[in-house]
Amino acid sequence: MEEIYISKKGLHKLKKELENLQKEKQQTAQEIKEAMEQGDLRENVGYLAAKEKQSILLKKIAEVEKKIATAKVIDEERIDRSKIRIGATVTIQELSCQETNSYTLVCPEEADPAEGKISINSPLAQSLLGAKQGDEITVSLPKGIKKFRIVTIAYG
Repeated sequence: MEEIYISKKGLHKLKKELENLQKEKQQTAQEIKEAMEQGDLRENVGYLAAKEKQSILLKKIAEVEKKIATAKVIDEERIDRSKIRIGATVTIQELSCQETNSYTLVCPEEADPAEGKISINSPLAQSLLGAKQGDEITVSLPKGIKKFRIVTIAYG
């Protein structure tokens, strides 16, 4: 099994998702039971839809359970804060236009670009990992090669 690195907050989010999926599974089981009471199952649209929903839920539950089982929680107190690691919030400045942006590097399960959270697997994050404040990095992005300066690194 492949380990995934995740923050305490991210693990809590996964456990909450699993809890919600389990509740939804129970509701779907009730829907199946009610549909079965209606008679002929071959032409029972409610039954067929509920069984399909149950199948999808079971797959999602298995995926989330696997993520939780293989999760390695990052000890944010013990990481080297002088370098960029998972969990860091990094402010970078694009050298060509002086525009600055901030991003938090997170595991893929926590990524949310709208909130400035980028996956450590993204090209930008891969270029940032291990760098220090003041370093300049070059990143190959879909829009071409860009150069950035690391302005600040913060944790927590």
